[in-house]
Amino acid sequence: MISAPSGAGKSSLTRALLATESNLALSVSVTTRAPRAHEEEGAHYFFRTEAQFEALVASGELLEWARVYGRGYGTPRAPVEAALAAGRDVVFDIDWQGHRQLRAALPADVVGLFVLPPSLAVLEARLRGRGTDDAAEITRRMQTARAEIAHAPEFDHVLVNAAFDTALAGCRAVLHAARLATSRLSGLPGFIAEFGA
Repeated sequence: MISAPSGAGKSSLTRALLATESNLALSVSVTTRAPRAHEEEGAHYFFRTEAQFEALVASGELLEWARVYGRGYGTPRAPVEAALAAGRDVVFDIDWQGHRQLRAALPADVVGLFVLPPSLAVLEARLRGRGTDDAAEITRRMQTARAEIAHAPEFDHVLVNAAFDTALAGCRAVLHAARLATSRLSGLPGFIAEFGA
């Protein structure tokens, strides 16, 4: 589970992990916001109306959900459970609220990674460099970033995205270490028994 303030690089890191880790699936979130020009239904988000989103919440079809920037975001339960049942890891590009809820819903399966920018000045420059938000939106995102960063200690791991390749190597290290945790190696007792131990 990768969380970060907007502009810290979590989406870029997630995409890079997915491109190189064959047994990793992306959790595609539901949102009530309108799609951006490059976004496709089912690939980037599942775009739903407010009424549809509320129905998903009410029926328990979301593992977690939150309101961020006045819009609904949530994780559909069925695709995550199907991927886990098939033995695949699932990566989440999610905020700290979603991390809390998913950790409560799937306590044995969640490994949290919080990505920090090198500084607030760098974060603001990244947001301005995207060219997608006006000055008021950037100001709002910077205020939100400060509040989000305060939740970094709740995560299992924290890394600073100062150099993308270094940050990506850190993400991979967390993923690979999580895969090797004894609690996740379901066949370990039988394998060890073969050694007569």
